[in-house]
This record gives sequence, structure tokens and C-alpha cells, in this order.
Amino acid sequence: MKTIVLACLAVVAVASPQFRKSDASQAAILKDIRSDDGKGNFNYEFDTENGIYTNVVGRTGSKGQSNIEGSYRFTLDDGTRAEVRFVADEGGFRAESPLIPTPHPLPDYAREQIAFAQSQRGRDAAQGGRRRP
Repeated sequence: MKTIVLACLAVVAVASPQFRKSDASQAAILKDIRSDDGKGNFNYEFDTENGIYTNVVGRTGSKGQSNIEGSYRFTLDDGTRAEVRFVADEGGFRAESPLIPTPHPLPDYAREQIAFAQSQRGRDAAQGGRRRP
């Protein structure tokens, strides 16, 4: 039993995050504002010294879901700022950014899956709308 406990402690110690002061991935938090009314309405704003920023507002939707809108931004490797604005509501998730190509190109595997689904619908319709087990 002692061996198992010691082995578990060793695994936890090895798996724990190792933070160092010199680690460049650590950034100070400049702003962290949050509010939540407990009824589905919330907002938060978060800003760090390395340029990562987000601002999100959520409200209860007409069918009890959360409708969320907001934005986030960060600095790319070349020093330019990337920003994405988004909405998630009854109409789905929609994001806008100069970084997102429009119209959105579909990869080959997605086009193949769409064609397969359409062929299945056609087959099902030809069989009177009944699916085979």
C-alpha cells in the first residue's frame, strides 16, 4: 500500500506545472473583471501585459440558452494585432476577423462528407423515406 501511495505522489510531483520566473510564457494580469447574476447573465473582461485581451457578455436567450457576444485579441509572432469578434446565439456561432478567410473554404474531406450525406438522403427518399437498419 505504501508503494502505491509513494508512486502516486511521485507521479503528481512530476506532472505538476513547473513555473520559473524567467519563463517568457508568464504574463502579468492587468485587468480581470467578472460579474454573474446567477440567472444566465454574465460578463467578463480580461487583459494581460503581453497583449491578450477578451471582453465577453452573456445574456439569457429566448429559449433559456446563453446568448454570448464578445471579442478577443492577441499579438501575432510578426507583432501585428489579431482581433476576432463573435456572437453565439439562436443562429449559431459567427466570428468576424480579417484573419478568417471569406468565403470560408471547405476542405476536401468536408466536401466528401457533404456529398455522402446528400447521396444517403437521395437513397432514403427513393426507399420511401424509410431507413434500413
